[in-house]
Amino acid sequence: MSQPYTLQDEIALPGFAGTAHLPGSTGYDELRRAVNPAVDSRPAVVAEAHTVADLRAALLAARRHGVPFAVQATGHGTHSACDGGVLVRTSPMASVMVDPLRRIARVGPGALWGEVLAAAAPFGLAPLSGSSPAVGVTGYTLGGGLGWLARKYGFAADSVVRAEVLLADGSKVTASADSHPELFWALRGGGGGFGVVTALEFRLYPVSQVYAGFAYFPIEAAGELLSAYRDWIEDAPDEISTAVVLKRDERVAMLKVLHAGTAAEARGLLAPLWRAAGPALRDETRPTTYAAAAMGGTPNRHMDMFDKVPDEVLDTLVRASEQAQTVEIRHWGGAMSRPGADAGPVGHRATKLSAILDTPVPGLAEALRPYASGGTFLNFLSDPSRTATAYAAGDYGRLRAVKRAYDPDGFFRVGHVVPA
Repeated sequence: MSQPYTLQDEIALPGFAGTAHLPGSTGYDELRRAVNPAVDSRPAVVAEAHTVADLRAALLAARRHGVPFAVQATGHGTHSACDGGVLVRTSPMASVMVDPLRRIARVGPGALWGEVLAAAAPFGLAPLSGSSPAVGVTGYTLGGGLGWLARKYGFAADSVVRAEVLLADGSKVTASADSHPELFWALRGGGGGFGVVTALEFRLYPVSQVYAGFAYFPIEAAGELLSAYRDWIEDAPDEISTAVVLKRDERVAMLKVLHAGTAAEARGLLAPLWRAAGPALRDETRPTTYAAAAMGGTPNRHMDMFDKVPDEVLDTLVRASEQAQTVEIRHWGGAMSRPGADAGPVGHRATKLSAILDTPVPGLAEALRPYASGGTFLNFLSDPSRTATAYAAGDYGRLRAVKRAYDPDGFFRVGHVVPA
């Protein structure tokens, strides 16, 4: 139906033909939720958009009435409330098209990684997806996108080739290397504060079979495993991505592995870690398809990034695992540290390891501060007041210039937003 939906008493969505959910109506509470339980958004309306015209109508209504505006596919990247505003859900706009000859995927703003994986797999291709197939493609990619193929092929943002965007005034543009190049640069890691991406095109890669899974060692071996791991990553090839996860409740040190190669290659590469921490309590690593290799992530309540990893860092993280439920130490580097000349503003590419904890630990930040780089990664950052820490200083200044050019009055202001 195309008639306007009345919000409260005075706000309407003329031209919106999707489904509007007002407070108290069926679906409102479910659709307004973010994955982060700390965000309890109370928008004036949750608008499920089915078309770009719906998105534009919702945007113009929010602009006309001066209320907050936000877009949410799954809620994984939602870290600020859209109280009193227009919250658009893009789940109905989940189109996925794959061009196997060009190795390009084109997706709508509601597409999930699982849908792209399913569409690309019959052609022996893979996207640079994240840890979960249930995560939305667009928000993940705009925030940088660190997946299990990132050491081999780079951040997901680095593989974007084109984006169709609704700007703050409701106009539509195509951003690419040849069209609105500064906006194109900003979108590839700068987040969603520059416009509403209504279609995204990105490269796919010839990956079908991988060796992936988990190996579990006694928690008492955590110190030896991390010490060996710190040395082992110096020579690890780009094809292998790993993380060590210390799990307090299960009393295990778990090794996550994804190798874009054969089982024999992977086992040979991993042998030094097995010798340091083994024998394994349980080994669930195996040959599998890339689409079936989703390995989940650790909820982020504390994050640090390290360009160097002295013993003091490892000792501190092992002690922290006695209080936190989960401590995940992940290897970066590889192609992520070698950006092309046209790469976007994804920051801190010299990072060697990151540490994420699912539980705040008193005194941890102070103990790690002398060794941490001070940087963050937008996809893993839950505090919008720290958005600037996700970027190098020069890139942050350039992002602000793009914001001034494309959203000078700061219409897009909810979430991780670079100020004008």
